[in-house]
Amino acid sequence: MAPSTNKKVIIRRFDREPLAGYVNPQTYLERGGVELLSLGGAVLLVPFEEVKAVDFVRDFESDAPPPEPRVFQARPKISGLWVRMRFRDGELMDGLLPHNLLQWEPQGFTVIPPNPSSRRQRVFIPRSALAEIMVLGVVGSPLRPHKAPRRRKEEQIGLFE
Repeated sequence: MAPSTNKKVIIRRFDREPLAGYVNPQTYLERGGVELLSLGGAVLLVPFEEVKAVDFVRDFESDAPPPEPRVFQARPKISGLWVRMRFRDGELMDGLLPHNLLQWEPQGFTVIPPNPSSRRQRVFIPRSALAEIMVLGVVGSPLRPHKAPRRRKEEQIGLFE
């Protein structure tokens, strides 16, 4: 029997109750919205205009928004583009996007939240939910490897001269 590929999510919506359920990570982004298998077994298509964020979670302990930090308190350590997103309702959230632009979905952005070891592991934000997205920094750029400065020959001591 093949293992299940469905992931646990909580869809946060603008001015509405959140929805908990399961999505297939390869096919959940449809043309008209997010396809969700609810906990009751119904397949729902939630329009992108209603979706604020799709939180990929470890468990369904609570449907309430987590009291986790929404912005990084210091420069992130994980490699990626550090972005700050402002939603249509004014809420701010930081995240890390992959360096590889081909990994970005045309419908929105999948980011690593400020504390991925907590309940939320990844978050998908539709483009229609955002009023603004700004790049705050590039973390771990592969363009410039960090090398220790080499000492010039006259600065080195001669042990065997």
